[in-house]
Amino acid sequence: MGILRQVAEYLYLKKKDPTATDSTWVKYMHGINRLSIFLFLIAMIILAIKLLKH
Repeated sequence: MGILRQVAEYLYLKKKDPTATDSTWVKYMHGINRLSIFLFLIAMIILAIKLLKH
Protein backbone atom coordinates (compact mmCIF):
# COMPACT_ATOMS: atom_id res chain seq x y z
CA MET A 1 0.00 0.00 0.00
CA GLY A 2 1.38 3.39 -0.94
CA ILE A 3 2.00 6.16 1.52
CA LEU A 4 -0.29 8.63 -0.27
CA ARG A 5 -3.11 6.09 -0.35
CA GLN A 6 -2.72 5.48 3.39
CA VAL A 7 -2.78 9.22 4.13
CA ALA A 8 -5.89 9.58 1.95
CA GLU A 9 -7.57 6.84 3.99
CA TYR A 10 -6.57 8.56 7.25
CA LEU A 11 -8.08 11.84 6.08
CA TYR A 12 -11.23 10.06 4.86
CA LEU A 13 -10.52 11.05 1.25
CA LYS A 14 -10.38 7.46 0.06
CA LYS A 15 -12.42 4.45 1.08
CA LYS A 16 -10.71 1.86 3.27
CA ASP A 17 -9.55 -1.37 1.63
CA PRO A 18 -12.13 -4.02 2.62
CA THR A 19 -9.65 -6.90 2.17
CA ALA A 20 -7.12 -5.47 4.64
CA THR A 21 -6.99 -7.25 7.98
CA ASP A 22 -7.23 -5.10 11.10
CA SER A 23 -6.40 -6.10 14.61
CA THR A 24 -7.09 -3.96 17.65
CA TRP A 25 -3.50 -2.73 17.79
CA VAL A 26 -3.50 -1.76 14.12
CA LYS A 27 -6.69 0.24 14.69
CA TYR A 28 -5.03 2.05 17.61
CA MET A 29 -1.97 2.79 15.47
CA HIS A 30 -4.12 4.14 12.63
CA GLY A 31 -6.05 6.32 15.08
CA ILE A 32 -2.86 7.83 16.47
CA ASN A 33 -1.51 8.39 12.96
CA ARG A 34 -4.77 10.06 11.92
CA LEU A 35 -4.63 12.34 14.96
CA SER A 36 -1.02 13.34 14.28
CA ILE A 37 -1.77 14.14 10.62
CA PHE A 38 -4.75 16.31 11.63
CA LEU A 39 -2.69 18.16 14.24
CA PHE A 40 0.11 18.71 11.73
CA LEU A 41 -2.32 20.14 9.17
CA ILE A 42 -3.89 22.43 11.78
CA ALA A 43 -0.43 23.67 12.81
CA MET A 44 0.48 24.36 9.16
CA ILE A 45 -2.74 26.34 8.69
CA ILE A 46 -2.06 28.39 11.83
CA LEU A 47 1.51 29.10 10.68
CA ALA A 48 0.31 30.14 7.24
CA ILE A 49 -2.23 32.51 8.77
CA LYS A 50 0.40 34.04 11.02
CA LEU A 51 2.78 34.51 8.09
CA LEU A 52 0.09 36.16 5.97
CA LYS A 53 -1.00 38.51 8.77
CA HIS A 54 2.53 39.63 9.55
